[in-house]
Amino acid sequence: MLNVCALQGRLARDPELRQTNTGKQVATFTLAVDRGRRDANGQSQADWIPVIAWERDAEFAYKWLTKGQMVAVDGRLQSRTYTARDGTSRTVLEVVANNINFCGSKADNAGALSAPAEGPRVGAPAPEYSRGQGDDFAMIEDEGDLPF
Repeated sequence: MLNVCALQGRLARDPELRQTNTGKQVATFTLAVDRGRRDANGQSQADWIPVIAWERDAEFAYKWLTKGQMVAVDGRLQSRTYTARDGTSRTVLEVVANNINFCGSKADNAGALSAPAEGPRVGAPAPEYSRGQGDDFAMIEDEGDLPF
């Protein structure tokens, strides 16, 4: 069996960092991946792909990645089903990252490659995360303006 996914796109928002009940770090972010074609109005089309990164990759994503930055992610496609707060059953498709890499020139990624004056983003202890409960990772619809 083969389950391999490779994506290159721009972050739709800054990564969010959480912690599992067992203390593992997990980061979530959304990649806007250009479809390579335009709609009838000449606008770029993109898919909004939710990505999950665990442990060291989660810390890396939270510390160094920011909205609008071009990154490449390789990993595996994962689906899971959960019951939403309104009682409906929902299925989520997401990419579980194995590797996350900066893309583009140094100038394109200047904000991420040189730490801001206050240092890299480091927050208070992350909130709890529990797989498959609530609407935490509901399917992400159009995030608004495209970041490319």
